Amino acid sequence: MGVKSLGYVVIATAQPERWDHFLTQVAGVMRAPDAADGAALYRIDDRPFRFRIERGAEERLIAAAYEVSDAEFDRLVDAIAAAGRPVQHGDSEEARGRGIARFIRTSDPAGNGLEFFTGDTRDDVAFVSPVGVPGFVTGDMGMGHAVFSAPNFDECHAFYRDVIGFHDTDLPAFHLMGPDAPPMHFAFMHADNGRHHSIALGEGPVPPSGCVHLMLEYPDLTEVGRAHDRMKAHGYVESATLGRHLNDETTGFYVQTPGGFDLEIGCDSLVIDPGAWEVTRHKGISAWGHEWAWQRAMKEAESAA
Repeated sequence: MGVKSLGYVVIATAQPERWDHFLTQVAGVMRAPDAADGAALYRIDDRPFRFRIERGAEERLIAAAYEVSDAEFDRLVDAIAAAGRPVQHGDSEEARGRGIARFIRTSDPAGNGLEFFTGDTRDDVAFVSPVGVPGFVTGDMGMGHAVFSAPNFDECHAFYRDVIGFHDTDLPAFHLMGPDAPPMHFAFMHADNGRHHSIALGEGPVPPSGCVHLMLEYPDLTEVGRAHDRMKAHGYVESATLGRHLNDETTGFYVQTPGGFDLEIGCDSLVIDPGAWEVTRHKGISAWGHEWAWQRAMKEAESAA
């Protein structure tokens, strides 16, 4: 058994009120009681929290936290240390605050923040969205996915595959800056569950926000559309218009979070058989839609020239 799924994320911010508004009024997640150390917690299902928002001086994703089995945990800790990456064990109080048995903090070779944990918990508190979202697609597939960027793409890809134990799902190379520009390589990787990718890596510099985007899966297109309406009504920046991806077949859009990275809000994602999957290499990002903000900016600049 390798990585089970994405369990939760840890975010630092100097504007927790802005994050509270975004998560509850746009994403539609549920505010949970604050952690003992004052961090704001938010839930989307029967896990005590999926978003942990810590007050700090910076705006960034601190860590994406992945669950592993108890039997796998010690092997993984040794493998990460042997790969030359830092390993910081969380203390028992921190673990209790995360609703887990034990965990470590570490990072990939590009410095992207990670936690790995074991001994997850669930409770019987009913999920109630403040804006009426009936629920999210989670279960064995976890919270959703996280996407990072790395200038040392090959080294980071090997780290996630050979050290951590993720598995390749799709390995495309996209000419995002035009057909004559060098291709940008990507690795979409699955854990030991049916979600197409629980982590993805793009070739490029690490953004100041510490993340490219996070993804939440909604139950249907109606809920995605309602979230899109909420985004517009509250004046949040749309990073990519509604569209459908080729590789994981998700239909959705992207909105900029208060932390500077994006949240992908989507539905109808492809469920794979992780044990029988054969790696794909898609030639494009989307079957339709998904005009990105940077594409619109380039068009506007060309029109003004």
